[in-house]
Amino acid sequence: MLTYMDYLQNAFYRATSWDPDNSYVNLTATAQALLDFPTPRGLKMNISSLATPKFGTSYSLSNLGVVDGSVSYLYSSLPLHNVHRSAEVDLHDVTTGYRQLGELRPPDDERFWEVWKGGARVDGRNALLFGRMYLPTSTLEALYLRRMKPTTQFRITGVSDGRLKSGGTIMAMMQHDFGKWSGEYLYSTDGALIGARGLYNFGRDPRKQPNPPPRTSDEKAVGRFSMGAEFYYGILNKSAGMSTGLRYTTLPTHPNAPTTMTLTLTPLMGSLSATYAIKAGEVASFCSRFDFNMYSYESDLSLGCEVWRREDVEKEDFAGVLKARVSQTSGIGLLWEGRLKHLLFSMGAGIDLRRKDQLVRAVGLELQYSS
Repeated sequence: MLTYMDYLQNAFYRATSWDPDNSYVNLTATAQALLDFPTPRGLKMNISSLATPKFGTSYSLSNLGVVDGSVSYLYSSLPLHNVHRSAEVDLHDVTTGYRQLGELRPPDDERFWEVWKGGARVDGRNALLFGRMYLPTSTLEALYLRRMKPTTQFRITGVSDGRLKSGGTIMAMMQHDFGKWSGEYLYSTDGALIGARGLYNFGRDPRKQPNPPPRTSDEKAVGRFSMGAEFYYGILNKSAGMSTGLRYTTLPTHPNAPTTMTLTLTPLMGSLSATYAIKAGEVASFCSRFDFNMYSYESDLSLGCEVWRREDVEKEDFAGVLKARVSQTSGIGLLWEGRLKHLLFSMGAGIDLRRKDQLVRAVGLELQYSS
């Protein structure tokens, strides 16, 4: 389940018309949500609040042998009115699952961002600031997000921890999204890492054709085919890496069940990964993934699913979702996420069938309350 701060960050994306799905980093987001979901460990409680439309706080306390916690603050220059309390929020907004991608939308006209007063431009650029301190280690995390233009976003993240080399690390990233394609350029102080990644969508260009053409009854239903790649190089350690990937996904106008297929390749590591996910109706999704290494000939097969439970069939309200996965290497994972009164809860367990002495690796319960 998403943390409250992740939920607020997604609300900022929606308020500023930024599409995080149109990025190479989220090429396999559906498979990751159905096959790589984390299970809680121990007991954790989160209490959050949006004190004003621009300012939010969150406090967490966990017990996993040692009691620890964190304090988080978030500020947005743009009022976040599309935020709901834990008793009212749509569970699809705070859980990850099958990602149904929509039609590509053209970027906003930059003239619409202009605000004039007395013959002078007085508009600014919307920004988001986030900070978190972990206790008792005093580790600090920070995020600065700024929308430069309708097609550009600047992002800086940092971590301060005495256990890290040089006491911490900072990463700066410039992101571009033109609808038809997107690109990201980054620099990290950890090893003086530089990198770039991009995603290209075949088919209609939303900048030249904002509205998709109507589909005739005898025309074959198609989806969206995307291709992307990433490259990075560590200047200090003289190491490089790259990966490339393909994705095909059906769009909401497709008459059949929503489907997503991906193929990713990491040439230097020799790893190949293929995924297939399908949404069978409104309440169930299934996913499979096959991983293969061309150098060691090792392989792994993972299967996963999610099943939603309806609370009210007439109102189409959902009370929770059950997730399950099984893998040859990581074992079995079970997760139940839902709402009980005013609380959001997430409970799960990890099972390793290869260890007869300790089948259950981890069991946990996480509670969230927001007002």
